[in-house]
Amino acid sequence: MNKLYIPALIILSFLFSSCNFNSSRMYRTKKNYVFATPPSNPELEYKIVPNDILDFRLYTNDGFKLIDLYSLDNDRIMNTASDAFTYRVEFDGQVKLPIIGRVDIKGKTLREAEFLLQDLYSKYYISPFVILNVTNKRILVFPGNGGAAKVIPLENNNISLVEGVALAGGITENGKAKQVKLVRGESKNQQVFLFNLNTLEGIEAANILLQPNDVIYVEPRSNTVRQAVREASPVISLLVSVVTLYLVITRLN
Repeated sequence: MNKLYIPALIILSFLFSSCNFNSSRMYRTKKNYVFATPPSNPELEYKIVPNDILDFRLYTNDGFKLIDLYSLDNDRIMNTASDAFTYRVEFDGQVKLPIIGRVDIKGKTLREAEFLLQDLYSKYYISPFVILNVTNKRILVFPGNGGAAKVIPLENNNISLVEGVALAGGITENGKAKQVKLVRGESKNQQVFLFNLNTLEGIEAANILLQPNDVIYVEPRSNTVRQAVREASPVISLLVSVVTLYLVITRLN
């Protein structure tokens, strides 16, 4: 029976070394990581970036027909106003629009872009009236459980972190309210904020406005024992099978 110990120990060592507890966790930070400080004066106006999808509408006479309730073809006008004409901001920040071609609008607010386009279209139309809206603004929320992540559209510019969590259904039972990370920006200029939503003071401090492509990540609770048992089950089953096979062979001999 002693001859079985060495192979069994080798199998156990190999299989346990391949176990990786909490391997599903994301957005890990180093132990002494310095989290970013929330801005005291956040920008309220969204600025256009590449790959934005713009809902573009153009009217003449300062948009008079939009409110001309006495027009004979008012129904047709209102139906036309509800039609969506979308254009994508290209990789270099330009958008290709009818008649005027490509226009650089990267880094501009919607209001600034509207003024710019109205000026360009004034060469072709009388008192042009432009309405712009970005239709693909969104955030990602991981509320603490695997499989519960959601993509939340940002329909306005004043949605806070707490509202974003609420829109995703709140923090799950497996999530840590005292460890909520907000990841913002691309990899080169990425910022990570840490908030404690377990207290009223922490919720007040988390009154930060969300920006498109923000990621809210609620740290999940550690289930090391449960995961160890789950991952060790195949190992134990294999070991039992090896021992059983060995005993059968030795008895037959």
